[in-house]
Amino acid sequence: MDLNAFWGLVESSAAGASDQDDRLERLTAALAALPAGEVVEFAVRLDEVRRRVDTWAHWHAADVICGGLCSDDGFFYFQAWLVGQGRAVFEAVASSPDALADLPHVRLLASRGGVHAWADEDWPDWEGLDYVAAEAFDGDLEAVVASRGLLVSPDPAGEQWDFADPAEISARIPRLGALFGKVA
Repeated sequence: MDLNAFWGLVESSAAGASDQDDRLERLTAALAALPAGEVVEFAVRLDEVRRRVDTWAHWHAADVICGGLCSDDGFFYFQAWLVGQGRAVFEAVASSPDALADLPHVRLLASRGGVHAWADEDWPDWEGLDYVAAEAFDGDLEAVVASRGLLVSPDPAGEQWDFADPAEISARIPRLGALFGKVA
């Protein structure tokens, strides 16, 4: 499965879906209809795509959005949510984490006055995307892909810094920081 096919499956799962659970059902069904090797390749492509946003800069942006409540699991699921936004959005954010400030959902979250006001379904995460290939695969997908060294938690690249420092936020993700009131 090439990247175009990967993105096609991810994006087609959104067409007419009522929520993330509905998307997961659609995506699982689409994957289950494919040969086993294609399901494995979907898992590999997800890992490859996710690695592009597995950076300290992206974790910092997710942490600002999530009000400082972005653990390693939270960041891992945030990466999956970002994939779920589709290829165009993903590419923009992969190039610049500050592009998250342009997303309507992120703007909505900022307008709600903090994470305490968010409903569970509002959080920018999509944990279920991590399991969809395994659910569609007939067998032990984890054993099949074990030799490929897929991510099981974040392993960010780049420079780490103090996520709470307003000067760092202003310098690195100014639009997102301003949206969430975190700039100096």
